Amino acid sequence: MTAVSTAPAAARPAAGAVPPGTASTPADAGLDAYRSLPRVQQPSWPDGAALEAATAQLSALPPLVFAGEVDRLRDRLAEAAQGKAFLLQGGDCAETFADATADAIRRRVKTVLQMAVVLTYGASLPVVKMGRMAGQFAKPRSSDDETREGVTLPAYRGDAVNGFAFTPEARTPDPQRLVQAYHTAASTLNLIRAFTTGGFADLRQVHEWNRGFVGSTATSRYGELAGEIDRAMAFMAACGADFDALRATEMFASHEALLLDYERALTRIDSRTQLPYDVSAHFLWIGERTRQLDGAHVDLLARVRNPIGVKLGPTTTPEQALALADRLDPEGEPGRLTFVTRMGAGTIRDALPPLVEAVRAAGRTPLWICDPMHGNTFTSPSGYKTRRFDEVVDEVRGFFEVHRGLGTVPGGLHIELTGDDVTEVLGGVEDIDDAALATRYETLCDPRLNHQQSLELAFLAADMLRGR
Repeated sequence: MTAVSTAPAAARPAAGAVPPGTASTPADAGLDAYRSLPRVQQPSWPDGAALEAATAQLSALPPLVFAGEVDRLRDRLAEAAQGKAFLLQGGDCAETFADATADAIRRRVKTVLQMAVVLTYGASLPVVKMGRMAGQFAKPRSSDDETREGVTLPAYRGDAVNGFAFTPEARTPDPQRLVQAYHTAASTLNLIRAFTTGGFADLRQVHEWNRGFVGSTATSRYGELAGEIDRAMAFMAACGADFDALRATEMFASHEALLLDYERALTRIDSRTQLPYDVSAHFLWIGERTRQLDGAHVDLLARVRNPIGVKLGPTTTPEQALALADRLDPEGEPGRLTFVTRMGAGTIRDALPPLVEAVRAAGRTPLWICDPMHGNTFTSPSGYKTRRFDEVVDEVRGFFEVHRGLGTVPGGLHIELTGDDVTEVLGGVEDIDDAALATRYETLCDPRLNHQQSLELAFLAADMLRGR
């Protein structure tokens, strides 16, 4: 692991200024330029002094991830962009402090590991495992405020900003929540590292979990693929495969780089290269609502060395995609840029091809991955924000069809999921209907695939990968 500078920085220096206490290097010089640019989806912090105190605390804390780990992920993503690996990115829509328990984290990790084994077999490629974990504590909102029964309060922006309870006390943004987000992320990362290196990720055990899923009557149609994996495991054992070497795996952390005060406070200068890394996560992405070319989010993330993702919705033009590539990855560095498409099942087959063709014609080779969740959200008759499992699957299928038709690489999936048996997405092997949504609808933001639906998607995507 590589040491990263933890020198404290002033919370809000002037635009372009080098924070006091930080070495004056070219890498530092532009890190605060974003402060003079348009900043959207940011909380209205009521106490500037409290914000400065919180960001000063964050600036002095150790890194959550290390520059060497970030570099290794960039190499893995470069392989996925070339069709030599496949990315699986999964986790909560919005993590909460209350749900950062050992059992809840274990169930999410278990779900990702189970999906990865199935996808590995289907793709005949290594699967890069990345969690929407250990930092996904903030969410963009369509409105700054929420009104209930004539009472208007600030919208809930995630546990890193305010509380979900509809009270003035809970909804007032509190900068100390940024510090709590850091400590919750640190404990989550500790558990993830323990689970993935301490035997929990053993390939044989993960396969046994999947056999349990397939063994139920409702999921018997996935038995053929599970049987093939069984035979492959038996073949490996007969050949004397070193299963002890398969007891551990890599898992990387990611989140949307939404809260600029948090991300800047956790941006440090690597002691090896004197270059800036955002040490809040290995991988960061810019959302559909914050990807303005002249905006603060694009400016700050253009300056850090982490691999960066950008969400592209159905209204994205080829010119916008190319401009983002030029701004975020001017050198065309392998593994640096990931385009995360979120088009909707009914739109992807028409909206995605022009983007892929334009990017390819410009000589760009980003990693293309599919987010089949956000373009398929609607409100059910009973009033719940939900998605249909069949539409999620159809968007993934459309993603593979487009890339197959163009001869480009469908490089991964970006899924909102939980390891729990919630009832938030309609359909799947359990055939959740509108009436059942109220049974265990637990998300504080967007609906997630439950454990069973996540595994079913993995089996269906594995079949698509085999035809890739």
